[in-house]
Amino acid sequence: MFRSSVLFLLAAASAFAHVGSPDVFYDGQAGPYRLLVTIRTPSVIPGVAEIEVRSAANDVQTVHIVPTPLLSEKSQNSGEATFAPVPDLALRSKDDPQFFTGSLWMMTSGSWQVHVTAEGPQGKGDLSVPVPALSSSTKKMQAPIGVMLAALGLLLVAGAVSIVGAGVREGQLEPGLAPDAARVRRARWVMAATAVFVLTLAALGGLWWKSEAGDYDKHIYKPLQMSATFENSGENAGRLMLHLTDPGWARWRKVDDLVPDHNHLMHLYMISLPEMDKVWHLHPDRVDAGVFAKDLPNMPAGRYALYGDIVHADGLPETLVSEITLPAVAGKPLEGDDAMGAGPPISQADPNNTTAQLADGSRMIWEREPGPLHAKRAMFFRFRLEDADGKPAHDMELYMGMPGHAAFVRADRSVFAHVHPSGSVPMASLSLTQNAGDGGAAMAGMAGMAGMDHSGMGMTHALPPEVSFPYGFPKPGDYRIYVQVKRGGRVETGIFDARVEK
Repeated sequence: MFRSSVLFLLAAASAFAHVGSPDVFYDGQAGPYRLLVTIRTPSVIPGVAEIEVRSAANDVQTVHIVPTPLLSEKSQNSGEATFAPVPDLALRSKDDPQFFTGSLWMMTSGSWQVHVTAEGPQGKGDLSVPVPALSSSTKKMQAPIGVMLAALGLLLVAGAVSIVGAGVREGQLEPGLAPDAARVRRARWVMAATAVFVLTLAALGGLWWKSEAGDYDKHIYKPLQMSATFENSGENAGRLMLHLTDPGWARWRKVDDLVPDHNHLMHLYMISLPEMDKVWHLHPDRVDAGVFAKDLPNMPAGRYALYGDIVHADGLPETLVSEITLPAVAGKPLEGDDAMGAGPPISQADPNNTTAQLADGSRMIWEREPGPLHAKRAMFFRFRLEDADGKPAHDMELYMGMPGHAAFVRADRSVFAHVHPSGSVPMASLSLTQNAGDGGAAMAGMAGMAGMDHSGMGMTHALPPEVSFPYGFPKPGDYRIYVQVKRGGRVETGIFDARVEK
């Protein structure tokens, strides 16, 4: 058995949903209105989520937003109910009438949904966006504020001691009389005792504060840990084994409550290191609770980064991170939804190149808007497919129920986001909002061309030769984008590079 060395858990504190990319993006239909919703989740819970809503046309007059817990299908069937607060009115931009913003409190950890209601001349429309609300950090007090509060605290202590001393020394004297030596001595003793008492209270308060902070630290999100091993001999030679373990972060989290997303319990990206020039999109099978296995295809010897996407029954998505070093693998041919792609080494990245030559001679073109890319800005990444003759591709198919899949990976691997044409929301999580009766049209439009039929067998019309993904880079840096589409029964992978500014 060839064992891996798990060398990194990049961005472990923010591995829920994606790695280092906590913002949620969703492009969907709210009745007659198409909306792009961006949710910037708080890093501490309770905390405030920032909501941005952009309508595709200038036909939305008001937008209301409200958060509610996202119940699992089991909880919904058991009749568990939630009492939603009164919806907040999102503010319409004075400069851009299609842009609305708002903020919402999320009070407890777990799976939530933000319910969006849009109203305009065509009536009212609703959609719901699943959101993982988890504390990923603690907020430290800024140094100037700490210094100011410390000074005010010392002033309060000095004031309390002075007031008590003055009361003992002069409180019972007639106006104009000076205290005698005995009163002065008694006042000094009482002031000393008061100072000890107040400082003791402050010390006990500090211990209480540290205890509360320690208790809060226990609630900071800790991702499921994934370790990888490779069977190099025996009847299972060539098999990758993935073991999921819970670090004990939350008693309600399990490793055996996973639900299929696009017909698979796990979507595994394997990216070659250090050049990131090869990528495999695989789908391991569960062989036991918290144990997955996959017979690998042909792969060259080397080091690989592993990102495994899973979804729990309550709609909470997680991305598990690991790393493995493999010998040369003489594996089995790719089958089903498994796919592989190759491109130039990242050391030769050209962020100005917008064309990827595909293995079958066709091309994928990034229809990039002019100007630099900036972090924290939601936008559509549009890609067009041409055949070898430069004509629009005519044989596009759904790939796992979607027009395409994309992975955005920062060069230092501190960011990984698996995105669909509907956004960064897993379809398994979105289905819970539909089961609850929310967002009935949430899957309409490009995001839901096959509805909840992830096989795509119900398609009776041709797909357009283009695909787009709503996403916003979480921070500046160099990124690699892996775009996968299906044409004529074959999955093609285009690889692009991007340089992102502040």
